Amino acid sequence: MKTMNEQQEAVVPPRDGRAGPDHRGLRNDRHFGKRWTAFGSTALVVAGLLAAVGFAAPAHAAPNTVVSLTFDDGNADQLTAEATMKSLGLVGTFFITTGWIDQPTYLTTANLHQIFADGNEIGGHTVTHPDLVSLIPAEATRQICDGRVALMNMGFKVTSFAYPFASEDANTEALVKGCGFNSARGLGDAAGPDPASATLPAADTIPPANPYVTAAPDEVDSTWTLATLENQVTHAQTTTGGWVQLTFHHIAVGTDPTLTITPTLFSQFASWLAQQKAAGTVAVQTVDQVIGGTQQPAVQGPAVPPPPPPGTNMIQNPGLETLVNTIPQCWAAGGYGTNTPAFAVVSPGHTGKNAEQLTLTGWVSGDAKLLPALDLGGCSPTGTPGHTYQLKAWYKSTAATQFELYYRIGNGFWKYWTASPLIGAAANWTQTTWTTPPLPAGASGISWGLNIQTNGTITTDDYEMYDVAVVPPPPPPPAGGNLVQNPSLETAGTGSFPQCWQAGGYGTNTATFSTVATAHTGTKAEKLTITGYSSGDAKLLPTMDTSTCPPAAVAGHTYSVRVWYTSTAVTQFALYYRDASNNWVYWTSGPWLAASSTYTQASFTTPALPAGATAISFGLSLFSNGSVTTDDYAMYDSVGAPPL
Repeated sequence: MKTMNEQQEAVVPPRDGRAGPDHRGLRNDRHFGKRWTAFGSTALVVAGLLAAVGFAAPAHAAPNTVVSLTFDDGNADQLTAEATMKSLGLVGTFFITTGWIDQPTYLTTANLHQIFADGNEIGGHTVTHPDLVSLIPAEATRQICDGRVALMNMGFKVTSFAYPFASEDANTEALVKGCGFNSARGLGDAAGPDPASATLPAADTIPPANPYVTAAPDEVDSTWTLATLENQVTHAQTTTGGWVQLTFHHIAVGTDPTLTITPTLFSQFASWLAQQKAAGTVAVQTVDQVIGGTQQPAVQGPAVPPPPPPGTNMIQNPGLETLVNTIPQCWAAGGYGTNTPAFAVVSPGHTGKNAEQLTLTGWVSGDAKLLPALDLGGCSPTGTPGHTYQLKAWYKSTAATQFELYYRIGNGFWKYWTASPLIGAAANWTQTTWTTPPLPAGASGISWGLNIQTNGTITTDDYEMYDVAVVPPPPPPPAGGNLVQNPSLETAGTGSFPQCWQAGGYGTNTATFSTVATAHTGTKAEKLTITGYSSGDAKLLPTMDTSTCPPAAVAGHTYSVRVWYTSTAVTQFALYYRDASNNWVYWTSGPWLAASSTYTQASFTTPALPAGATAISFGLSLFSNGSVTTDDYAMYDSVGAPPL
């Protein structure tokens, strides 16, 4: 098994928000929800657990132990293992995530037919590899049933299933049975190399007590040695006998650092196992051969629901109030790189009882985030190619964050899409907003979250997403209300800029921005210094984007803009507006303002805002070498504006 983040050769954003290559898109969180193992625990090899020797059995005696070699997810490097097995007369079961077939680094349709022709079994592993327990029942049913139908339509006998993340409960067991499977494999319910599993049985019984959660040890990972693999078999042989299921992911060198063993190690173990088989001390069978039974008819899952009505929040469980086994329903952990994330539901939330807190420690590279489940559309919002979407979330964090986005293509393959600019840390609940670029052609779904890319914490709540074509208009500001966000520049943003503010300017000059303590009120102001001036200007402006940072405005209205400043040179207001196409356009300038050695309030009343305009950005320009320090910005609708 793997998380939804290992599914593809992805492109993931580094810390500055630009796209850079990485071999994984999301996090590999092992044993999500298992009873005895901790999130992200590392399996420890117990070197002296048992001697790695087999025992001779009489030629006429049936072996007391059956081994099934199982392979999860359909990684292309499993072909190496299949070729080794074929040469040794061994067979196994390949659990396939159907949305990943024919995608880079995954098995192709032709590969699967060859594997099947060689006597191996093809089993189900859902369409997109979600945590089934965290999904709504209709989506879980769709994942289980539609994955089986896709494989049966390819001509395979499909009777066996494996739970992604080994995450299951009584409800998912019933869904698996209802979709026509004869069995389903878990993980972590049989003894393995981790000392925490020592009290568990060495193997499952034949037939298993519950065919819809058959017992298997922890998945094979990079800490396993030849002795570890052999011990899994000999431990069962010398104790209870029964059914040993071994679970492999990558058979390669230089791929996933956790769930990989080398082709050499697999060949050594398979050769040893073939010798045990030849000696009559063990049988090697597919899962279907162990369970038996006929193939049940195909069962189609429910249809994907249509998008919500225009103007409706597209996020399921946006306030994280509905929990399933302490996990917000329809949400999942994501991430990549070398770091240790810990997710926890905390109370109170921004609104309601719950919020989700992510704590990152041991950061070396990568990120972590909370995301809507990467599914078929029961939880992840449905997207329309060419449309843009407005994203909103409330957060507080000790480090910078950014929106990180993925999209679904084909029949369930998720790809990294893009990321927003970095957003500053916030000690108190803060709403951040960003509008996506147009959704690429062929995309059918979107998932996104606020990431963290260093040691620290981020707490999130109250997610929203709207198709920009049908975004509900913001409520009108109260009469006399200041429309500027972070007007006193007290909330830090990215680099030297306050949150919701950016640099502006043009021409040939060198502009330097810095946060200074010589504020008009509070503890922070922003100082702009120009050197090397030849032409143009520079100024501090509310961010010129599609977020809620630039002051909202109404076409036809006039506005009073104000700011306190000190300067060594003359200055003037420069104003821009956002048009109906979300483009920013230069609008007008105010009269010249004299240099001032002490804080002075500047003000300017604009002409009527042009038709189609939706927001305004303004600042004080500097047109020469010198400095200007600003603080306490304000913008009011001229109707109801307070006196200066």
